[in-house]
Amino acid sequence: MSERSSIFDMIGPVMIGPSSSHTAGVDKIGNVARKILGDTPDRAEIIFYNSFARTYEGHGSDKAILAGLLGFPPDDERIRQAFEHAAAHKMEYVFKSIGNASTLHPNSIRLNLTKGDTTIEVLGESLGGGVINIKEVDGFTANISGQTFTLIIKAEDKKGTIAFIAEVIGHDDCNIATMTVSRKGKNDLACQFIEMDSPISDITVTYLRSLSWVNQITYITPTS
Repeated sequence: MSERSSIFDMIGPVMIGPSSSHTAGVDKIGNVARKILGDTPDRAEIIFYNSFARTYEGHGSDKAILAGLLGFPPDDERIRQAFEHAAAHKMEYVFKSIGNASTLHPNSIRLNLTKGDTTIEVLGESLGGGVINIKEVDGFTANISGQTFTLIIKAEDKKGTIAFIAEVIGHDDCNIATMTVSRKGKNDLACQFIEMDSPISDITVTYLRSLSWVNQITYITPTS
């Protein structure tokens, strides 16, 4: 996946330190995962890979990921007391580390989150300067930034569904910035990740949810 960096990306975001990759980016991964889940999780399994596996405690990535899951932005002073805030929210969590996952980005985190009867899995990458990539959601290739208005649509793998959804979004005067389509197999469940330049209306989301071949829709707004 190609990436463009701005001067802001290179300088880094306004944040609680010490590192944009290990704190701001990690916080954003947690925030996006929380939005995909729909709320603060009851339970979280947090797996740090590669570079993160070796440094997450010393660089505060453990606090940052909890803060993100609680909905705190990267510049929130509460990040420093994330353990206490997680306890106050009765959020259960466990940290794990895998130091040699050669197929994954050096700064990767896998989150297995549960809220009530809902469980999701998110694989995120911290790319530097506070920039992130959500690589996978529930085993589907995603490659979303968390910086745009995003629809995640799980639907039956039927002919013409991609074009139909794109047309519906176009009628709502929304421009599609990126679209990633992943599927389990031919004629199996597929997942569309659609990043848009502007918000989509509630009535359009409701209409898409009403389609018989749509299993689930998640709509997330940009993460600061």
